[in-house]
Amino acid sequence: MKIKTKKSTYEKVMALPRPEHKRPLRPHFLFRLLIRLLSIPDLLSARFTYVAERMELVGDQPCLILMNHSSFIDLKIASKIFFPKPFCIVCTSDGFIGKNWLMRLIGCIPTNKFVSDIKLIGDMRYALQEKQCSVLMYPEASYTFDGTATPLPRKLGVLLKKLNVPVVTVNTFGAFSREPLYNCLQKRKKVSVQAKVRCLLTPEEIRERSVAEIDAMLDEAFTFDGFAWQRENHVEIDESFRADGLNRILYRCAACGAEGHMVGKGIHLKCHHCGKVYEMDKLGRLKALQGKTEFSHIPDWYRWQRRQVRKELEEGTYKLEADVKIGMLVDRKAIYMVGEGHLHHDENGFTLTGCDGKLQYSQGPLTCYSLYADYYWYEIADVICIGTNDELYYCFPKGGDVVAKTRLATEELYKMKKRRPVRVKTEEAATV
Repeated sequence: MKIKTKKSTYEKVMALPRPEHKRPLRPHFLFRLLIRLLSIPDLLSARFTYVAERMELVGDQPCLILMNHSSFIDLKIASKIFFPKPFCIVCTSDGFIGKNWLMRLIGCIPTNKFVSDIKLIGDMRYALQEKQCSVLMYPEASYTFDGTATPLPRKLGVLLKKLNVPVVTVNTFGAFSREPLYNCLQKRKKVSVQAKVRCLLTPEEIRERSVAEIDAMLDEAFTFDGFAWQRENHVEIDESFRADGLNRILYRCAACGAEGHMVGKGIHLKCHHCGKVYEMDKLGRLKALQGKTEFSHIPDWYRWQRRQVRKELEEGTYKLEADVKIGMLVDRKAIYMVGEGHLHHDENGFTLTGCDGKLQYSQGPLTCYSLYADYYWYEIADVICIGTNDELYYCFPKGGDVVAKTRLATEELYKMKKRRPVRVKTEEAATV
């Protein structure tokens, strides 16, 4: 799927009017039917099935649907499970580009990923209470990179208490294995997809539990491992391209520690610094062709990289320096390509400069707990996105696999800064 882009200057883009906020619409039955019909071929190809638990507690009343985000098939799965029940969809704002009218008519609620959006809560309550329409939300906000859960926002339980509706979880199995984000949009056609649909909490159960207890339940509900699922269920993937793009998530060699020299192609992952080669078998496991296999389980390798990033942050040696092409989102008409610049990231957060010195944007490390980052974004390139509710900056690095490491660094840096006590001078403390 592609997105409309338009070349412009930074000054012209900044002068454009921002879109007016509009309340969500209840999706019309004909549009719900259309989405359902368009989903049928892909779901048949995936041999999709699902099981339901405690759904009798929901009945026909509006509910909050929380679904893990593993693949492009996720929305099609939701259309199958809940049809003809009307539901609005919390959707990234860039999904509205060039089709704003259509996205509104099918009930989409726009928001910017990993940007504080107070209006979103009001829109969700409006859909649930005034329009008597369920709301589908992907609480992880971003697709999983390594097939395991991405961080959930803390105190999500506060939102559940405010909404006061049943909470339904949808967990998919096989969606990641069929079409992992790193694999250059190539589908593994022999993989079947299943889902488990469950009423996690009724309004009464939400009232009885603390926010911390609800958050713990959500963490448990959104704990998964796509590669472990594949291995445990003996799902063989024999496509010859199964390791294509694997270097996007495994960017650091586990043997020599070098970064930016990994290449995933065919069924092999190779480090062009030390020459070590790993083969990805049909069950998604890695094995070194010679010598020790440091990590056979890909998420273990990814977690090791996270620990290395954390160590760099603690030692003060972490730094991203990337020349980038810059796109901007300020309305729902296009991604405006405003030129080139430089993206810097360290313990103080992000700094983006460019457009002949006209663009200078900084974002602190406590801005958000994670990062909007994606692979082959709308078939353009790998992307890192930062910004505010008024302007989003889509940064397309010109070289190297920096996306995964930058997201890991953002998450670890947030945790470090959040837990670090704030020091104040004695005189200042006395006046508090």
